[in-house]
Amino acid sequence: MEKGISVGLMGFGTVGMGVFRLIENHREKLQHQLGCSISVKRILVVDPDKNRDIQVDPDLMTVHAADILEDPEIDIVIEVMGGIERTRELLNRAFQNKKHVVTANKDLMALHGNELEDAASRNNCDLFYEASVAGGIPIIRAVKDGLVADEINKIMGIVNGTTNYILTRMDDEGLSYEDALQEAKELGFAEADPSGDVEGLDAARKMAILARLAFSVPVELSDVEVKGIKDFPVDDLKFGKQLGLTMKLIGFTHVRDHEVEVSVEPAFLPEKHPLAAVKNENNAVFVNSAAVGETMFYGPGAGSLPTAAAVMSDVAAVVNNISSGVPGQSYLEPCYEKKILASNQRFGSYYVRLHVKDVSGTFTVISSIFNELDISFERILQVPKKKDNGTAEVIIVTHETTKDNMGQALSNLQKSDVVEEVKSSYRIEGGVER
Repeated sequence: MEKGISVGLMGFGTVGMGVFRLIENHREKLQHQLGCSISVKRILVVDPDKNRDIQVDPDLMTVHAADILEDPEIDIVIEVMGGIERTRELLNRAFQNKKHVVTANKDLMALHGNELEDAASRNNCDLFYEASVAGGIPIIRAVKDGLVADEINKIMGIVNGTTNYILTRMDDEGLSYEDALQEAKELGFAEADPSGDVEGLDAARKMAILARLAFSVPVELSDVEVKGIKDFPVDDLKFGKQLGLTMKLIGFTHVRDHEVEVSVEPAFLPEKHPLAAVKNENNAVFVNSAAVGETMFYGPGAGSLPTAAAVMSDVAAVVNNISSGVPGQSYLEPCYEKKILASNQRFGSYYVRLHVKDVSGTFTVISSIFNELDISFERILQVPKKKDNGTAEVIIVTHETTKDNMGQALSNLQKSDVVEEVKSSYRIEGGVER
């Protein structure tokens, strides 16, 4: 390709500066691999005079989006500024002006991905968003391209580094939730307002994107059932260890007969499961498919250069499509109607922690509650009383049952005269170690 590719960079924070560095530092390599030069022509910023840890020609800076969107010489718009509604409008304008788009915006893609992909396709433009899920891990390209001839039936993963860091520190060092969160903030792994992470919304957005791609179903963010780790009790981590289980915030999506389940929740994994070994701020995605079987993708889930590398892999894909004369042809509309898997068809094992009256007949009552719903026990752990208050602590690990039955069992336990409190209940993924 004789003509060089000009890029408009929208946003110049951590990721934006990472993208700029990669383009500037790897000019020769990019030209050799892609057959053309790549250069940043304009950078959209809020404050051109802000002190930055990078040297940039001031003439590249602009505060006007039109300087990028209306410039006929700019081929690719890289969006790393975040935001939803204004960014949605700007990207639609980019497509109208026949510009290809690469974005790292998971919030935007989770909420409006179908609309934007349709707009790109109608204008013969590419829209790629590898960096929107799991940072530097090439999971989107693996799902779309690497496993294109396979039949994916389940994806589960750790797709939020903040919560994984918190749970790791709680599990390994016995820190409280509050202390682990504070440490994550001090190290820059958690925002000043970490609610989007610890309440599970960040992971839910990523899982909506993965479910839509993996199963060709128009999954929306509102379809994801979400439970976070806010104020998570360290006691459950300790009891989990005794049972050979490790706690992670798991994004989970599964399909059966084109009916989809998508959720984000704290869940236990057998300590020998590959995801159980993923610690600190790292991410990993575990894929189960019919032909290949089990695969796992592991790496940093965020950071300037890992995310920027994912952005640049998409830029390379756009350049290759341009040189091949096939831009705008990568999007395929979902081919199946959205059907959400009913809760009576969702199966899993469960961990349940109870505070019960320490009297004769208590366990008979508890057993009958589970037996009535055809729920059998895998393991039982009774914790010695720490003080003589007439109660005992019991942890039960069940065999596989439906989500409906488990919910009914918990309700019945809470109403029982022998149960003081249902302290916690968590799904167990990846099988129970026997």
